Amino acid sequence: MNNIETEILALLKHDCRLTADKIAKAVGSDENTVKKTITNLEKRGVILGYSALTDEHALGGDTVEALIEVRVNPMYGRGFDAIAEDIYKFEQVKSLYLMSGGYDLAVFIEGKNLREVAAFVSEKLSVMDKVLSTATHFILKKYKIGGVTAATSEEKRQPVTP
Repeated sequence: MNNIETEILALLKHDCRLTADKIAKAVGSDENTVKKTITNLEKRGVILGYSALTDEHALGGDTVEALIEVRVNPMYGRGFDAIAEDIYKFEQVKSLYLMSGGYDLAVFIEGKNLREVAAFVSEKLSVMDKVLSTATHFILKKYKIGGVTAATSEEKRQPVTP
């Protein structure tokens, strides 16, 4: 990767709404070069997509999110990749990572309620041939999402009164 690609990526990671004109001014280039560079980065698979970070609580969302740690038996000749492919195909899976430590995979899922998340774990994930064990952690509150602070200062914890 060259310097202009690195600079453009840094700007887009910070704010993907920036126009090619604003990026060009920031990196000392012209708008056409920036557009071509971004298109090239997309075609090469460096830029996978663009998204808006949202606070589901602020939107009144009732979804339930969970981190599921998964211990697996890797497949001969394919390692963890084949298992990961089987898991990330489920629509509930929002992110999936190969990890070091006690568990092999970290699976982030989203469901409509606790029952739906539990059903995903017990009926789809745990029953897979190569899955040895799982540990489910429900996300209770997000303080920072993708580098952006989510909790506001107005949200004060209420004291517990007897």
